[in-house]
Amino acid sequence: MLAVDSRADRRYVITLSCPDTTGIVARISTFLAEAGGWIVEAGYHSDPDTNWFFTRQVVRADSLSFDADELRARFAAVAAELGAEASWTVTDTGRPKRAVLLVSKEPHCLHDLLGRVSAGELPVRLDAVIGNHDGLADIVRAHGVAFHHLPFPEPGSGREAKGAAFAQLGELVGAREPDAIVLARFMQILPPNLCRAWAGRALNIHHSFLPSFVGARPYHQAYARGVKLIGATCHYVTENLDAGPIIEQDVIRVDHGDTVADMVRRGRDIERLVLSRGLRWHVEDRVLVHGNKTVVFR
Repeated sequence: MLAVDSRADRRYVITLSCPDTTGIVARISTFLAEAGGWIVEAGYHSDPDTNWFFTRQVVRADSLSFDADELRARFAAVAAELGAEASWTVTDTGRPKRAVLLVSKEPHCLHDLLGRVSAGELPVRLDAVIGNHDGLADIVRAHGVAFHHLPFPEPGSGREAKGAAFAQLGELVGAREPDAIVLARFMQILPPNLCRAWAGRALNIHHSFLPSFVGARPYHQAYARGVKLIGATCHYVTENLDAGPIIEQDVIRVDHGDTVADMVRRGRDIERLVLSRGLRWHVEDRVLVHGNKTVVFR
């Protein structure tokens, strides 16, 4: 029986963003070619407004004679040549990305993500689901995922009580060191300290096509405005409410005959799709953030 290289299906993913100049692509290509790297996917973007360069390279792991740690050490020297402002990562698809989901009462995004992970359609491992209500515990545990019920105080209970709940949330999430913290209709505004601690890892699904209708009850706002399109936005969480870098958006058409309930029902379909796409692109290292904008190599 032929020996099978355990790395045959594995990929090393390199991302880089840096000030734009001539020769960047040639330098990276030469580095990989000299190492024997077999590039199976490559994306490039040059932003003329900011004079910034972005790339994502995917290399077959079995084409290299060394592991991801060694690739990371060698690529560090290449990135250093491209300037002190260069930002880069090297990840190994042989190490599954891990996610923690934060939920409330709304089940649709949770059901969708659990189903996609169970079917092998989403390349992420769900380490835990944390809910501020316990109504979704049974479906989570049925999928073999740990559920933690963390009640939040009622509105008007005081800043101290809510701060204690968020502190406990930070401890629960921090203990798992996830690659993604997904607010799957969590319905709580994260405090600044968690926004900073989870910067670039916390993803939110907002049920409107941002920047329209930020904050609470966006479908009601859309209905009152008489819009003909409603949508959803997956974005990174920042201290500015619903204003973080946008990863993915989509819309669906509505008309004068649709009620608020109709908009909510139809909008849930868009929310599911947008969140699952955003999470996939995040864990596949397809999203590069620059300022308050993103480059997404789909």
